Amino acid sequence: MTDQDIDPAMMRKQYRSEIVDEGSLAGNPMDQFALWFQQAADSHLFEPNAMVVSTATSDGRPSSRTVLMKQFDGRGFVFFTNYASRKGRELAENPHVALLFPWHPIARQVIVTGTASRIGRDETAAYFRSRPHGSQLGAWASEQSSVIGSRAELDRRYAELEARYPEGEQVPVPPEWGGLRVVPREIEFWQGHENRLHDRLRYTLDGEEWHVDRLCP
Repeated sequence: MTDQDIDPAMMRKQYRSEIVDEGSLAGNPMDQFALWFQQAADSHLFEPNAMVVSTATSDGRPSSRTVLMKQFDGRGFVFFTNYASRKGRELAENPHVALLFPWHPIARQVIVTGTASRIGRDETAAYFRSRPHGSQLGAWASEQSSVIGSRAELDRRYAELEARYPEGEQVPVPPEWGGLRVVPREIEFWQGHENRLHDRLRYTLDGEEWHVDRLCP
C-alpha cells in the first residue's frame, strides 16, 4: 500500500444525534417508518426511497441490489420489477427477503425482514400508467438480468418501441413486469451515536401484536 492509498480501517465518523427512547416510538412499526421516512425526505436526502433488496435462492445463495420503494402502508412495502429478473426468480422460489434503507447523512437506517408476494395486476397497471412514457418503454426494452450483446442492441430495442408507441399513446403493461409487496415480520430502526453506542430498536410481530426490543449495538 502506498502513501496515497486510502485505508478503510482509518475511516471513522462520530455520530451525534438524539437518543431514541422506546417510549417515543409508535405502537406500529409502519407508523414509525412513516415518521422517519418523512424526516429523511425533509432532510433532502437523495432518493430516500432507495433500498437494498436482498434475496436468496432456495439453497441459500444470496444476492443484493438497490431498488426504489414505490408504496408503503399498513400492508408493507411495494417495489416493481421484471418478474423474470434475478430477484424476481429468487423470490418466486424463496419468498424470504430483507430490505435496508441506508440513510447515511442523518445516521439512520431501517432494516426490514419479511416475505414477498406479487400484488394484483390492477394495482400494477395503475402504477405503470403513472410512470413517465420513457420508463414505460424501458420496461419493455429490457429483459432484466438477461445477457445482451451490446448497448447498441438495447438502444435499438428502445427506438423500435418508441416508434411503435409515440408519446401520448398508451403503452400496455408488460406481462412479466409488476409489483411485489414485502410483508414485514421484523423492522429495526437504527440511529447512530458517538462511541458506537447506537440505538437499535427492533419491532417483532408476535401473532397480531408488535413488541419492541432494544438490541445491543
